[in-house]
Amino acid sequence: MMRYILGVVRIFVGVLFIISGFIKLNDPVGFSFKLEEYFSPSVLGLEFLVPYALVISIAVVIAEVLLGVMLIIGFKVKFTLWSLLGMIVFFTFLTFYSAYFNKVTDCGCFGDAIKLTPWESFTKDIILLVLILLLFFGRKYVTPLFSAGINRIIMALSLLACAGYAYHVLNHLPVIDFRPYEIGKNIEDGMGVPEGAPKAIYDYAWEFKVNGEKQVIVTNGDYPTVDGEFIGVETTEVQKGYEPPVHDFTIEQEGEDFAASLLQEPKLVMVVAYDLRKSNIEIFKEIKTVAERAIAKGYKVIGMSASGPGQTDKLVADFGLNFSFYFTDETTLKTIVRSNPGILVLEKGTITQKVHYNDLEELMFN
Repeated sequence: MMRYILGVVRIFVGVLFIISGFIKLNDPVGFSFKLEEYFSPSVLGLEFLVPYALVISIAVVIAEVLLGVMLIIGFKVKFTLWSLLGMIVFFTFLTFYSAYFNKVTDCGCFGDAIKLTPWESFTKDIILLVLILLLFFGRKYVTPLFSAGINRIIMALSLLACAGYAYHVLNHLPVIDFRPYEIGKNIEDGMGVPEGAPKAIYDYAWEFKVNGEKQVIVTNGDYPTVDGEFIGVETTEVQKGYEPPVHDFTIEQEGEDFAASLLQEPKLVMVVAYDLRKSNIEIFKEIKTVAERAIAKGYKVIGMSASGPGQTDKLVADFGLNFSFYFTDETTLKTIVRSNPGILVLEKGTITQKVHYNDLEELMFN
């Protein structure tokens, strides 16, 4: 009986690690942004690791996939179980730290495909920790499915597949786009709140001095009737409201937001570069040619960056660009396209094309 129970657990844990790893392998740049959050001074204080976030991201997600495969086929069982145990203990600590101290609101465990709150992520990791411990102490039942030679071939092919897939998505774009800016989505629609959507609920803790003593009265917002001196009020969110898939989206110039009007343009090209200090600057020679082609076909072309006017104005002057830049939040730009720079083509707010700077030749302007 124990053999069958552990067999089911083995398959479940292995498949879960493969799925979790593959989702992040599909978007290693996005996972690296999440790691940068963890490495920041306000979270773990490991700033020295920030420059290596992408390398760490690729290594972790490939390891995650390979460990899932190794567990299922029973390859190097002792090494596999020790590695899984170490990985899940680390992830459990990370998710608990995020949840308890409210440092990172989305762990990125399943990328943008499945959003989990910190406490949901911690609960998931606790369950996985228990299951991996069951496998660890019952490892005599985790036997190889194939001969050693076949297992090695499977692992070699898995490693090659992971490395090839990572190379492809890094030099182009994620094959599967789980974000609200995928081709076919309308940005303006994504900012809307559907009728009847849940609203945020807050507790208001009103503090008064009554007869010389402090008194706190909690309401859902109404000012309480109290015969005393009002001192202050603190609010606590007890239930999150609906958050649109697209939020914090602005296209600003000199403090004015032009998003509403630009999203009504019948032909719009967005050149997105979240941080010009980290951009492939030389590619703007080709982007200038692309912009000229688009303008000749009646498109309006704009640049979008979180870099300051000093950097954007210099870039426009250095390359003789025939479009100007607008300011948009850096996190939003990172979400829009995993390329720095990248290009989007829109028709009245609907994304019709999106390319990495390595694929500029694929853009078509009608």
